Amino acid sequence: MIRFLHLVAITGLVASAAYAYSIKYETLYYAEEVVKVRRKIERERDAIAVAKAEWALLTRPDRLQRLVEQNLDLQPMGIYQLGRLADLPQRPPKADAIGMKLEALIREPTATPKDRRPGDARTPTTTGSLPKATVR
Repeated sequence: MIRFLHLVAITGLVASAAYAYSIKYETLYYAEEVVKVRRKIERERDAIAVAKAEWALLTRPDRLQRLVEQNLDLQPMGIYQLGRLADLPQRPPKADAIGMKLEALIREPTATPKDRRPGDARTPTTTGSLPKATVR
């Protein structure tokens, strides 16, 4: 009986040691993954900083002015090119399609059951099928 208990204790000890080592190596793996992701983030931040510096260099006003003078045939703006607000057409009123449809429905008289004539009464069919066509 004591040998069996010793065997169980040793097996439990070996199993717990194996579990502890697996957790240790899994932790090391995830720590390495975190370091890789942090390096990747740092590289991306560096790339963003380089792109911002390039953008600042490319959008300098003196550089743009020189390129415009070289490549575009722009003329100074004349007084005849200016307009007044009064010259602009009036903005059309906002159209609310759903509101217009609702107003049209409200203006039209609706047929109620008391407005129907006695011959207009329809009874629902209980068979649920369409009438059969006559064959000649």
